[in-house]
Amino acid sequence: MIVLDTHALLWWVDNPAQLSKQASEAIALAMMTKSVYVSCFTSWEIALLVERGRLNLALDVRDWLARCEQLPFLTFVPVSTSIAVASVRLPDFPHADPADRIITATTLSLGARLVTKDEKLRSYQNVQTVW
Repeated sequence: MIVLDTHALLWWVDNPAQLSKQASEAIALAMMTKSVYVSCFTSWEIALLVERGRLNLALDVRDWLARCEQLPFLTFVPVSTSIAVASVRLPDFPHADPADRIITATTLSLGARLVTKDEKLRSYQNVQTVW
């Protein structure tokens, strides 16, 4: 079971060559068991990046995300109250970014591994990562 960080989702869908070999393998394996997860907060982060001109998608962001939601092996995880609270209680968390906090709390709530290139997240002792 894996959770994709925002950049991992973007690269996996639009430019898989940017993923590491280990990340690609972890995603392929999780696809077979329909255990690829994405925090719904990732949708917010992608929309924000598009709105601010820091990300260009070939489709409107709503259409791009709707296509992702239709993938049978990918599940978007809502931000529950427990995930929201857990995101602010992460001990010694290396990021102030709310998206990284929510994505990490989602990963921990699922008992999953986080697919991320982010070195700060990869160095965080409380979450297992793949890259």
